[in-house]
Amino acid sequence: MTTIATGMDARTTDAVALAIDTLAGRRIAVLTGAGVSTDSGIPDYRGAGAPVRTPMTVEQFLSSDASRRRYWVGSHLGWKAFAAAEPNPGHRALADLEARGLATGVVTQNVDGLHVRAGSRRVVELHGTMRRVFCTHCGQVFDRRDLAARVEDDNPWIRVPENVPLGPDGDVLPESTDGFRIPDCSVCGGMLKPDVVFFGEFIPAEKFREAEQLVHTSDALIVAGSSLVVNSGIRLLERARRRRLPVVIVNRGATRADARATLKIDAGTSEVLRALADGLPPLS
Repeated sequence: MTTIATGMDARTTDAVALAIDTLAGRRIAVLTGAGVSTDSGIPDYRGAGAPVRTPMTVEQFLSSDASRRRYWVGSHLGWKAFAAAEPNPGHRALADLEARGLATGVVTQNVDGLHVRAGSRRVVELHGTMRRVFCTHCGQVFDRRDLAARVEDDNPWIRVPENVPLGPDGDVLPESTDGFRIPDCSVCGGMLKPDVVFFGEFIPAEKFREAEQLVHTSDALIVAGSSLVVNSGIRLLERARRRRLPVVIVNRGATRADARATLKIDAGTSEVLRALADGLPPLS
């Protein structure tokens, strides 16, 4: 077994050493969830201590002015803190693995863009990104930073507090939505929607095929920071298992696929991913 020197407890150190032996000599696909970004200050939906949240569904957003008003107020209040989040050692470790040719890329369920900012080049954002907004009528795409400036111009009374109880998708529960002017498309006046997959909405087929291809061209799979409650993650894990690829899960707490993994490491993703990146040898 590989010997590694870390500040982790003995149980985690031994598990990481076993993971390095399992993954050595293989090109690795990585699937990440919200747990990878908690060390950047973005909470997850299901981790220990996470507040109970009821995410807005796509049906609610598309069918109700009141729902869209509530979404855009909360999203705007959280945008500044969400956009200010920085990549953590886990994000940077995955970028390092890709730069060394050990990782084929990252499939992420997160919408925070932190993998891209950390330097990962091949990133499949399964659930979209908060960086963009598009018009559901004409298809025009807008940068979220530009939209935030428009929202402030249209609603000068809004004050974004210094410290906000940020949600996993950058949302904040607003105290009031009274008088808020919902942003619309500056080209055609149509309805704007963030370029993310809402609850109840399907992942675009071409996006999932891209994720499948990344797993197909790899020799192993790491799942990091995901409880695998969302079916897209389980489907990708099963693609790996059908090809008899080793699967290493790194997550605090149980996941839906612990019994199906080659190895489960119950620990923080930042420290474990950094240890894996430091310990894995070059491909021969």
